[in-house]
Amino acid sequence: MNKIPADIDIDKIAELFHTTKQRVRGLLNRRTLHKTPDGNLILDKSISGVESGTNVFLKNYEVVCGFPKIQRAMMLQSALAAHFSCKSVAVEEKMNGYNTRVAFIDNKIITLTRGGHTCPYTTEKAQTLIPEEIFTDHPGIVLCGEMAGPDSPYVPKNIYNVKSLEFFLFDIREKNTGIPLSLAARYRIAEQYNITCTKLFGIYPIAEAYNKITRIIKNLGACGREGVVIKDPAMKQPPLKYTSSQSNCSDLQHAFTYYHDYAKSFFYSRIAREAFQSVEWNETPEEIQSRCIQLGEGILQPMITTIKKIQGEEKISENVQILVKSLQTAEKFKEHLRILGIDAIFHKPEKINNEYLVKIQKINQRTNDKTESILTGNTW
Repeated sequence: MNKIPADIDIDKIAELFHTTKQRVRGLLNRRTLHKTPDGNLILDKSISGVESGTNVFLKNYEVVCGFPKIQRAMMLQSALAAHFSCKSVAVEEKMNGYNTRVAFIDNKIITLTRGGHTCPYTTEKAQTLIPEEIFTDHPGIVLCGEMAGPDSPYVPKNIYNVKSLEFFLFDIREKNTGIPLSLAARYRIAEQYNITCTKLFGIYPIAEAYNKITRIIKNLGACGREGVVIKDPAMKQPPLKYTSSQSNCSDLQHAFTYYHDYAKSFFYSRIAREAFQSVEWNETPEEIQSRCIQLGEGILQPMITTIKKIQGEEKISENVQILVKSLQTAEKFKEHLRILGIDAIFHKPEKINNEYLVKIQKINQRTNDKTESILTGNTW
């Protein structure tokens, strides 16, 4: 049994989590709830009413709730009818970046990744992009958004006309409770403080939403963009997400490059999406064949390329970059990746005006090891 640190107030956490002291002790003993290197508590696994990635900042016992998992529509028309009881739905772009929560803790802006870790690189960016006034005027809010752009160390994308890395707001939630503000309230606050939101395509009556969203998805796919999030404008009902075929295949192409570093569920779910979308769109035999070719190429070509590279004694790695104001931030980010168990090589910083570009190779060791093993005669 792990010894519970003396500075943790079990009673207070039980109150914040709306649970019993016994359950909090169990979470701490199993290290499902544990201290981070920054000294706050992080919840690694969801419990009833509390999302994974939730952080408790012990100085003032402030809680930044984990961002709830958004359910995915597979058959869009029937999902809309079954899921929403509101008369109209808002349709916003689902961007291809990484989920970030921004909060004001101990008089400074901090950021949390989806898993609940404090990212020093994202925090430096957020402190530049987001004015502190939003938090001094609204101390009880958490900004939820997508960090996207070519200088993303997690999901680098060059499709949003972003020079480095930008924050796109898609939600505002209450600190401690995680209750979301309405879309109208979010847009009002975003406009007041000049914060960019994810694109709103429109608010549509439920009866019209399927046709509208289908057209939007086809247009987004043609541009290589990810998909949409469908919301109750009042945010009383949880949202749904729906993605383009091109996004599914792009994800698979990336994942099969590092085929032994991803869970099987990652591959399977995206293939299933393609099948359901094809049926719902009532595709012709020619359209089905085109979809099959796109899907098959997304699976086989990157995997074949990986095998050939390793056969030629080349290591497989994912190349990303960060643009920092301070080299100390790059060092902190290196330690952040080490804590997450990510093996990475940081190259010599390149001075660009008043910032430093640092190129990083993330080594996908499991794929390298598995491929080398098979190439030398071992079985699967």
